[in-house]
Amino acid sequence: MKIIRKVAVKQIVTDKTKAQLKEEYEWKVFKLEQECQQLLFEQKKLEQRSSKNKADIALKFQKEMSNRKDHIKWYKYKLEQLEILPIGSEISDGEVEAMVEIEEGMNWNELVDQKTIVIKDGIITKIT
Repeated sequence: MKIIRKVAVKQIVTDKTKAQLKEEYEWKVFKLEQECQQLLFEQKKLEQRSSKNKADIALKFQKEMSNRKDHIKWYKYKLEQLEILPIGSEISDGEVEAMVEIEEGMNWNELVDQKTIVIKDGIITKIT
């Protein structure tokens, strides 16, 4: 029988991964800031066209912009943390699902132990 289980993925920090993560975080901040600008534009346009209550329109748009601004703060925090992160340390990079073959007589405790895939510069260096 086969089962699916989650496997943690960790990345070893190198200069290359730091640069990639920095670029990714900066790009996300840029896109979120663009979305905020677009929302502001759409809000003004809708307020001019609509006879609905402008306060209701503003409230809906403010909620969306607030959500994006929270994400911007999160990515800026991650950028700060990335700067102080030492080379060679491990960071979590999410999880993947793995299919595992199980049979009668197998040790369940060994099977459910947390498995990890370690990656360095895009190359799998260790599977535990």
